[in-house]
Amino acid sequence: MPRRADVSIENKDAMVASFLDYLQTEAGASPYTRRNYRQALTEFSHWHEGERKQVPDWLRLKKIDFRAYLRFLGRGNLSRSAIQLRFSALRSFYKHLMRRGKLDASPIRDISLPKKEKRLPQFLTPAQMFKLLEAPLRELNASREEDEEVDPVPYLRDAAILEVIYSCGLRVSELCGLRVLDLDRAERLIRVRGKGKKERQLPIGKPAIAAIAHYWAVLEHPPTGEMPVFLANPNDLRPVYPRLVQLNLKHYLEVAGLDPTLTPHKLRHSYATHLLNAGADLRSVQELLGHENLVSTQVYTHLTTGRLKKAYDAAHPRA
Repeated sequence: MPRRADVSIENKDAMVASFLDYLQTEAGASPYTRRNYRQALTEFSHWHEGERKQVPDWLRLKKIDFRAYLRFLGRGNLSRSAIQLRFSALRSFYKHLMRRGKLDASPIRDISLPKKEKRLPQFLTPAQMFKLLEAPLRELNASREEDEEVDPVPYLRDAAILEVIYSCGLRVSELCGLRVLDLDRAERLIRVRGKGKKERQLPIGKPAIAAIAHYWAVLEHPPTGEMPVFLANPNDLRPVYPRLVQLNLKHYLEVAGLDPTLTPHKLRHSYATHLLNAGADLRSVQELLGHENLVSTQVYTHLTTGRLKKAYDAAHPRA
């Protein structure tokens, strides 16, 4: 694979720098997207310098250049999803150049990419989910048997985090971005900033609200207003961050006797699957998840066909 840049590409390439700045200041792209797009453009630039012996002149590149790059990626040990991601960054970059009047047409416009592998989302059953939700408090109680002075804060925080992710189907970035003023406990609603800084309002369950209240009750200085709902450390105001949530989830999955390789996103998958299995309509689940396209939500319908077949076999006279 292409090596990483020693000098960041935006310091060498004004057009790329303009694009990355646009992603942050105008498009509202997440740090994850900006990082991936920067890396994709860096990799293409390195490939071009190695193959063509010069830095890419983005306005003069032709379709043949990108087809050659696609063949290069195909010879590597990259998944189809990884190839799609790299070309998604390049397509977005060229759309930016066209919006700025630098080009009339994109040289990538008609390039066919390998289709993504269709993988069904993993999810926990309701019984498994309840075991996971109980894990932090079970561990707190077990710790108290050994040490009565154990600090309950991290256990209660983690219990509330798991409850909120499952109650609202949040992405981990959305969870980490929650502020106290986003939570309306009286109406049981929560305001979430999703991809592209798009806001949506979601219902939040009573157990999740109670878990947050229990967590705040043991803090010496409970958060207010613009402060994060979940603090990485009770001694400062920094919010929890994705890596911390992932590591803690891995631990509690092990405590619950579940697959420790499951990610926070799998809790979101579980949320969607359980709603559909209980009869929620696809459009409502789309809005709850913050999916821009219904196709993104439809993948969960494949997980519910077993339930539908059982209902058919039990009810249809000619099944």
